[in-house]
Amino acid sequence: MADWVTISSMATAAGTLVLATATFSSVRSANRSARVAERTLLAAQRPVLIPSREDDPVETIGFGDGVVLRVSGHGCGFELRDGRVYIAIALRNGGAGLGVIHGWHVAAWGQFGDADRPEPAGFRRQLRDLFIPAGETGFWQGAIRDRSDPDYDAARGAIERGERFIVDLMYGDHEGGQRAIARFSVGSVPDDLDTPRAEVLRYWNLDAEDPR
Repeated sequence: MADWVTISSMATAAGTLVLATATFSSVRSANRSARVAERTLLAAQRPVLIPSREDDPVETIGFGDGVVLRVSGHGCGFELRDGRVYIAIALRNGGAGLGVIHGWHVAAWGQFGDADRPEPAGFRRQLRDLFIPAGETGFWQGAIRDRSDPDYDAARGAIERGERFIVDLMYGDHEGGQRAIARFSVGSVPDDLDTPRAEVLRYWNLDAEDPR
């Protein structure tokens, strides 16, 4: 004779297991969908700073003490005046979101290895807010006016000797997230060009895993 109590208990347990499995699958699917939605949203807000194109308009970049640099597409500009260093780079935002430059750092060529990411704590903040719309051009500018500044000798020495040097730019989206560092090589004028060029060397993500 069948033990209906035992059968009923087993049926209840089987039903509970099926329900738990379905719930687990549903939660996993919901979490996966949420991650996809989040990545899609972030991608729509992510800026990517690159050198501007050669046919982009010339950028006229003014500094607070009256110095003006004119920088052509895919180029950079720099000037020594009264012992002060002025640097600028023409940029384009190749990403989908508004780009906001947070800070910058200057180093002599070869001071860091190619894969050595600079520490964010070593960046100086922008005195002027610089925003670059998605798909549009813009610029970065920086000045070192204090001769005791730790970056002064590297920047001035490279400019005086006609050598290239490194400018690291830290930037992110308009909400302050998705921070990244773009390393640019700037400096001397190539023999076949009238103006110095800015070349991007490497990118690092600060708030996510690097793509490489």
